Amino acid sequence: MTRIEKLQAFLAESPNDCFLNHALALEFVKEDNDDSAQEYFEKNLEFDPGYIATYYHLGKLYERINDPDSAVSIYAKGMERAKTAGDMHSYSELQSAHEDLVY
Repeated sequence: MTRIEKLQAFLAESPNDCFLNHALALEFVKEDNDDSAQEYFEKNLEFDPGYIATYYHLGKLYERINDPDSAVSIYAKGMERAKTAGDMHSYSELQSAHEDLVY
């Protein structure tokens, strides 16, 4: 059983588990399956916009698929969420990625 299959089996039991959705999206990124990765990252943010790690990885995916405007937007949203949560480490990472595209 592949990692993707294992994660999908776990998700069948807990479909709104943010950690599992995020992990599955990352596995799809590794396999260059950008459509599925994007689907799971976006599902994660719809279910829990406070799951801050997803903003960075979704932004990087947008960059990878040559959609810099979406990347800038998602980094900005992530920075807002990280600041609200007091997660300055994530804020800094998101800010750096955002600045790389804006400046």
